[in-house]
This record gives sequence, structure tokens and C-alpha cells, in this order.
Amino acid sequence: MKNFSDAAFSPEEIELMTTALDASVASLPDPVHAAHVNLIAESILRTANTGERDVAVLKRIALMELQIAPRA
Repeated sequence: MKNFSDAAFSPEEIELMTTALDASVASLPDPVHAAHVNLIAESILRTANTGERDVAVLKRIALMELQIAPRA
């Protein structure tokens, strides 16, 4: 996980990000790999750190970034 030590979020914002993470992961086909969850979480943190608070937008961006992420 990348370093997000400069990020600060309110409890309400954390709840929105958690909702976006849960919805994103739930939309993935099984099996869901930990690496995918990590990439989604990083995307949501990065996007929320820019000020985005819409759960649907956080989810959409995270899933789009997951699709274009390099495969190992």
C-alpha cells in the first residue's frame, strides 16, 4: 500500500470510502484477490484525497483503474 500519511478524513468520509470499497469488491467476480482489494483501496484513498466524496464516483474510478492496472 502506498503511503497516505498526509491524508486526513473525517469519520463520515471514512464511512463513504468504506461503502465504496465494499461495493467495488462485491462487484468483482470470484475469486477476489488481495492484490485487487489493495489496488481498489489505494484508488479510493487517492481519489478521496483530491476531495471526491460521491460513493458511485469513487467506485467507478477504482474499478476503471483496476481494469487498466498492469498485470503481474
